Amino acid sequence: MKTDLLLSLQSARVVRDGDTILDIDSLTISEGERVAVLGPNGSGKSTLVGILTRDVLPIASDPPPVLLRGRERWDLFEARRLFGVVSDALQETYDRRVSVADTVMSGYFGSIGLYRAGEVTPTMRDRVSTLMAELEIAHLARRTMNVLSTGEARRALIARALVFDPPVLVLDEPCDGLDASATYHFLRTLRALLQSGRGLLLVTHHIADIVPEVDRVIMLKDGKVFADGPKAQLLTDERLSALFGIPARVECRDGVYRLW
Repeated sequence: MKTDLLLSLQSARVVRDGDTILDIDSLTISEGERVAVLGPNGSGKSTLVGILTRDVLPIASDPPPVLLRGRERWDLFEARRLFGVVSDALQETYDRRVSVADTVMSGYFGSIGLYRAGEVTPTMRDRVSTLMAELEIAHLARRTMNVLSTGEARRALIARALVFDPPVLVLDEPCDGLDASATYHFLRTLRALLQSGRGLLLVTHHIADIVPEVDRVIMLKDGKVFADGPKAQLLTDERLSALFGIPARVECRDGVYRLW
């Protein structure tokens, strides 16, 4: 595993409509880490994803509140190549008559479909074909996103996120809207993708989404880091009861956790 710092947050505070929605004193994530960000709704998880993608900017301060690979200033599209992001919001945006093949290709241009001027090269086409085959959606290439199942659409968006082979895959609530079968196949695919050594930032409020390859858990509550450490030390009855405010009981089978 790489040990170089990918992300460093220091006194990172995000304010919206006068309210502080995220306030991180200190947080670092290294390249190659597999991390789950866990917390209830409204805890600041999606805001943290927005910081990564540069869609959300913390209040300016000195020293800089956010460093990516040790740098404060990044070109927006250069920064986004570091993170292959898939979220519910992106999936809602893609609920339209755009083919799966064009959806995956649009990852090269940061667009919704292929509406921006840009040259599609043979190398790009080969990469798109390879990714669709790996995600088992090659047979859907000509189907449009608005007629796919939730699970099929999510696979297409993962392929889109991987066109630049980013060092980190960021999944925001990846299993929301999936039935038991789709969840099983999605998590199996995710585990296969991680075999290449790619880092993972998995944002969720369901501990069942946390695949065995995840080593570290960052718990968020009320916009702050509630706990941060090895998965086995944090996914306990006591910690999860305090995080979610319920009498939680945890079961682990073959590296997969369930909450009761």
